[in-house]
Amino acid sequence: MSARTIWSIVAAAGLLACLASAAPAADAKDAKKDSPAKKTPRPPRPPVVPGPCYLDPNEAGPDYAVQGEYVGTAGSDKIGVQVVAMGKGQFTAVIYQGGLPGDGYTRDKKKVSIQGATKDGKTVFEGAADKYEAVIEAGKLTGRTDTGEKIAARRIVRKSPTLGAKCPSGGTVLFDGTNTDAWINARVDKRGLLEIDAETKADLPDCTLHLEFLLPFKPETRGQDRGNSGVYLQRRYEIQLLDSFGLEGKTGECGAMYMKVAPLVNMCYPPLTWQTFDIEFEAAKWEDGKKVKDMSLTVRHNGVVVQDGLHLKGPTGVGKKESPEGGPLWLQAHKNPVFVRNIWLVPKK
Repeated sequence: MSARTIWSIVAAAGLLACLASAAPAADAKDAKKDSPAKKTPRPPRPPVVPGPCYLDPNEAGPDYAVQGEYVGTAGSDKIGVQVVAMGKGQFTAVIYQGGLPGDGYTRDKKKVSIQGATKDGKTVFEGAADKYEAVIEAGKLTGRTDTGEKIAARRIVRKSPTLGAKCPSGGTVLFDGTNTDAWINARVDKRGLLEIDAETKADLPDCTLHLEFLLPFKPETRGQDRGNSGVYLQRRYEIQLLDSFGLEGKTGECGAMYMKVAPLVNMCYPPLTWQTFDIEFEAAKWEDGKKVKDMSLTVRHNGVVVQDGLHLKGPTGVGKKESPEGGPLWLQAHKNPVFVRNIWLVPKK
């Protein structure tokens, strides 16, 4: 059987898994926000739009070749552009003043979203309200701003600085593609990748934790149906996994503590790009059955801090109730084919 045939089978299996996401799948009731102490409103759920799902860039079609990140200038100013595929040749381009998120753009700077479509080999964008114009052809983006300044940018592929990081001396390898001895309910595909929906046999200690994840390309789906999963620490605290490329970076998006704390920066790369979480975790502390210290964590998403020394007063999402007992690392499945690799931890002394 040829390699292309094998990938086609894998992609078809992913398509079936993604089509299953058409059924609404809501998380548990939202927990209360830590400060101030009131409920976080759940964002309105968009209509479910069944559509194709791709697990291999070589099978993802022409829209995937246009989608991605671009860097360049608008006049004399640096800009970054994230082009998000919306399905069937339709796109949203988000133009960031100062550069891409994590590389020059901050939330206080200007950003503009414009809509575009591919026709005759070109992807053309026009912003009716903002009067921006842009064209993408052969990996280059050109256009003009609302004030007439020339835009010139090229497509790039960023890689996390911790991608492929090796487990340090004294650490524990949880998954390296060779076996699943550390896991319950583990499934490994032909690529040697661990499919989401597994938990460790051992409880998660206070530790430095590294993992790498791959989100599917689902251009015609939206919101929580687009690559949704979660990394649960002690099966209590969820760091959201989601294709949030080009979005705002809200409490239900990638790098957030689910429905509690939004990421400081939306560092989500395009789907089918390997991404990293590097997590510093300390469990809540208990004395005589009473909690005396809240859990704390710092999360780096693709090398950039998105949660900084955060303390949570309780679990998130469908996390189990806090107690002096420990809990495993749980990779939550949410009807999306998400894959992970290179998982290791170093216990804190």
